[in-house]
Amino acid sequence: MPTPRETILVALHAQLQVLDAVVLRNAVLPERIGREGLLILRDGAPGEPEVTLSPLRYHYRHRAEIEAIVQAAEGRDAAFDWLVASLGAVIAADRTLGGLCDWIEAEAPQPVDLPIEGAASLKAAVIPVMLHYSTADPLAG
Repeated sequence: MPTPRETILVALHAQLQVLDAVVLRNAVLPERIGREGLLILRDGAPGEPEVTLSPLRYHYRHRAEIEAIVQAAEGRDAAFDWLVASLGAVIAADRTLGGLCDWIEAEAPQPVDLPIEGAASLKAAVIPVMLHYSTADPLAG
């Protein structure tokens, strides 16, 4: 039986599949990036929980990351903006992942341009996504 943490990460990955971009989880950067862009969900870390004692609960503010990457010779900035805006809309559409999570909130990206020798350059950013959830056991969290 998967832990609440794994269940939430699987649900977030599934929620992102509605986007036109390729969506991977914990994958290495592929050699080719499609026109629609690429998102890679990284599991991140749950961090130090806040604890309540009655009943015993561990409240996590888990920091996952989504790498957003676009490669295009022309229109790269607009494509990146569309990808990030679409990602935000998908997250905002269900901030509890169907009740699995207390709240999901993405932080603003800080994009960078990455030149590729002999190919169109990449525009990419790491987007932190905070997952708020509680569990009764830190090892099952």
